[in-house]
Amino acid sequence: MTDFIEPAAVKDYLLGLQSRIVEALERIDGKPFLRDSWLRPEGGGGISRLLEEGNVLERGGVGFSHVTGKNLPPSAAANRPEIAGRNWEAMGVSLVLHPRNPYAPTVHMNVRFFIAQAEGEAPVWWFGGGMDLTPYYGFEEDVRHFHRSCRDALAPFGEELHPRFKQWCDDYFYLKHRKEARGVGGIFFDDFNAPGFAQSFAMMQSVGDHFLPAYLPLLEKRREMPYGERERDFQAYRRGRYVEFNLVFDRGTLFGLQSGGRTESILMSMPPLVKWRYDWHPAPGTPEAALATDFLPHRDWLA
Repeated sequence: MTDFIEPAAVKDYLLGLQSRIVEALERIDGKPFLRDSWLRPEGGGGISRLLEEGNVLERGGVGFSHVTGKNLPPSAAANRPEIAGRNWEAMGVSLVLHPRNPYAPTVHMNVRFFIAQAEGEAPVWWFGGGMDLTPYYGFEEDVRHFHRSCRDALAPFGEELHPRFKQWCDDYFYLKHRKEARGVGGIFFDDFNAPGFAQSFAMMQSVGDHFLPAYLPLLEKRREMPYGERERDFQAYRRGRYVEFNLVFDRGTLFGLQSGGRTESILMSMPPLVKWRYDWHPAPGTPEAALATDFLPHRDWLA
């Protein structure tokens, strides 16, 4: 029997997920998120929720998009020639949170669904997404909690998924030109459809539902830690790596820009204050140096 594909059910879930996450963040920050609905001339639109200069979040964006079209951008069709020339739709929730306190980590999460259809042919569809953590100052208990939550999200769907998706995350969120990881990883998956629609959708929902328990305890724990100009300076320096990855390597950014997406919404993941320095290295033995030696190298955090 053919698996029944329900894009409308995916859209309903994604809209609800965006609302739940924004409501939770507003309770923590105390300031409301801006709501910006937009339409895409080629088809579809979205809702961008943004907080700037908050009490806890220096910048936070939680975006929902549902876009449609007839010609896929090169970033989407490059590895899937069978979808060229089909009508397509893509929907998802994507967020990046940049806390003000340098001891609180930046976090990214994305869950998405893609389907391409042609008359008389079976639809081509898949789910993708994941979440990853980017601390500026490392705390082992925080990183272990985050990875444990990622593992728990995937556990009901097969014990083989977590090690595979963790490795995928480590490989993907990697700055090849600097030979260093963007952060401490998490999970990442794409082109996921092997178990059929119902199970694949359930797995994607589990990832989305585990985001708040994975991240909010870390934000709550670190938001009030005292810090000074030194920590803020290092935070701005490390945020530069985030910008480099998003503009050079991130497939979501490339897809959005190449498909005529809304630039303001695509780039709301960027940190508000960033610094670059020429060939700068932290002094050995400092907490800043420990990020590079103890946290960024890939490792099994649950061992």
